Amino acid sequence: MKPLNSQKIQIKLRNKFLKAGVKMLGPETIFFSKDTKVGKNVTIEPYVVIGSKVKIGNDVIIKSFSHLENCIIENKVEIGPYARIRPGTTLKEGSKIGNFVEIKKSTLGKKSKVNHLTYIGDTSIGKSVNVGAGTITCNYDGVKKHKTRIKDNVFIGSNSSLVAPLTIEEGSVVGAGSVITKRVRKQSLALTRSSQTEVKNYKRKKK
Repeated sequence: MKPLNSQKIQIKLRNKFLKAGVKMLGPETIFFSKDTKVGKNVTIEPYVVIGSKVKIGNDVIIKSFSHLENCIIENKVEIGPYARIRPGTTLKEGSKIGNFVEIKKSTLGKKSKVNHLTYIGDTSIGKSVNVGAGTITCNYDGVKKHKTRIKDNVFIGSNSSLVAPLTIEEGSVVGAGSVITKRVRKQSLALTRSSQTEVKNYKRKKK
């Protein structure tokens, strides 16, 4: 049985990038677009899909089951596994997008990290920012999209909700589990969770 035209195109693209020095693990499972641009010393793991208008820099690692489309990946970036890089996104040099992270129409600054289980949409993130697991940028109010700005050296605690429009100024910290709706000033700690309550000698009701 002869391969379909689309299969022939993929074989040709894979061979092109292999000859250019791209390291592919399981190349038969990796899909490129005709306009894909890949730099030097790039590693792509199995089951990665690269859609149209993707530009990948040098020394990049793309881990398994990640999906990229219409985005710019600068040098020394690490992506995945199971990451989705949606249109309009730029990942700056040395940044990292981890497992089960979706990022859309956003910029992730140099050496910034979004490591786990997070949604980033319509957001500008500065340099050396850490976004904790389970964080969500709440960019849609049911009518239109709003932007979030996270400046340099910010730490976002796990399971935080950032309700746009919102600015978090340089060097600030957002405590885990917070819902942030107002501007956070420079070098500030923002917390919105309630105090923990403990009932001593509590007995659960039996059925």
